[in-house]
Amino acid sequence: MAENGTDCDQRRIRMSKEQHNGNFTDSSMLSERKRREREERLNIVLWKKPLVTLQYFCLETLINLKEWTIKLWRRRGALVCVLLALAVLTAMYYIEGTHQQYVRYMEKKFFWCAYWVGLGILSSVGLGTGLHTFLLYLGPHIASVTLAAYECNSVNFPEPPYPDQIICPDEETTEGSISLWAIISKVRLEACMWGAGTAIGELPPYFMARAARLSGAEPDDEEYQEFEEMLEHAETAQDFASRAKLAVQNLVQKVGFFGILACASIPNPLFDLAGITCGHFLVPFWTFFGATLIGKAVIKMHIQKLFVIITFSKHIVEQMVALIGAIPSIGPSLQKPFQEYLEAQRIKLHHKSDSAVPQGENWLSWIFEKLVIVMVCYFILSIINSMAQSYAKRLQQKMYSEEKTK
Repeated sequence: MAENGTDCDQRRIRMSKEQHNGNFTDSSMLSERKRREREERLNIVLWKKPLVTLQYFCLETLINLKEWTIKLWRRRGALVCVLLALAVLTAMYYIEGTHQQYVRYMEKKFFWCAYWVGLGILSSVGLGTGLHTFLLYLGPHIASVTLAAYECNSVNFPEPPYPDQIICPDEETTEGSISLWAIISKVRLEACMWGAGTAIGELPPYFMARAARLSGAEPDDEEYQEFEEMLEHAETAQDFASRAKLAVQNLVQKVGFFGILACASIPNPLFDLAGITCGHFLVPFWTFFGATLIGKAVIKMHIQKLFVIITFSKHIVEQMVALIGAIPSIGPSLQKPFQEYLEAQRIKLHHKSDSAVPQGENWLSWIFEKLVIVMVCYFILSIINSMAQSYAKRLQQKMYSEEKTK
């Protein structure tokens, strides 16, 4: 049955491509044209064609705004209900009463969760390149909580200023009273919200492939085209990358929910292919999203969280700093900034927010801050380039349609 289904898929792919070719009876000519158009689009970047890129970006933004406005107008009933709910919530927010303490609590939790969900979506959806928000935001947050927990022997940090600033509580604690499970529980909410955001970010490839399969159209998406070519040449695949992709595709297709769960539960750069596979083979939405959500927000997130907590536990950090100092010649000079940074963090943890804290910036924190700025700027540039290339693709498709009608 599975072999017959694969044969049918391959025949459908060939038929759809022949229909898509139209007057281009020679497939090599069409492939050459697609390759040339793809190269032209890839050259539309800010550092090569700044004016054209900005113009195309603005035009693509206007087209997207128009499309979103039309979609909202078609769903104006639901939009009105949402606006009414927002009006009620706004009234509750500004009217004084005993409910205000609960309103403030929910406001704080909502924005805290939304912040991490948004970072998870940015990390997963990418728009051309993913912003690695685990390395830039969640990982450092877990590491700082871990270091503070071992220094304070507690995770009951005063709120406020936590989570904006971590300081040790006034209560007396005994040395070694902090446990691994206490730290895991302290950062569980933000970690799970980030994982849920990454699961949401995996939906676009699924919906794109599902819509293409139901409509019979072939989307001009490079990952989807690569997936269809992989299905055509499944029997002749020899290189490791192709075999790995085929293994992911077979696991998801044959095992179903638990196959998707297995792919989502481990760091897997090929998971986009799992989303395309599920959409192409019309896997039910809740089967795909449920397995992805459990895998990324629960299993994978606890694995990553545990790794960071163990790595930044007190004795491991002390051993790493000691190993750096043991490097011949340059060891002591490299060890010094790490020791200064850790000592500065300890001093901050034992100072209250209104107390005088010794000022001074360590070069490690300076480098990390500049790294974050560079990564965010690059991500913004990639969005501009990606949207400009999307508009260029619209123009190429329009030209192709005009040529077919002649």
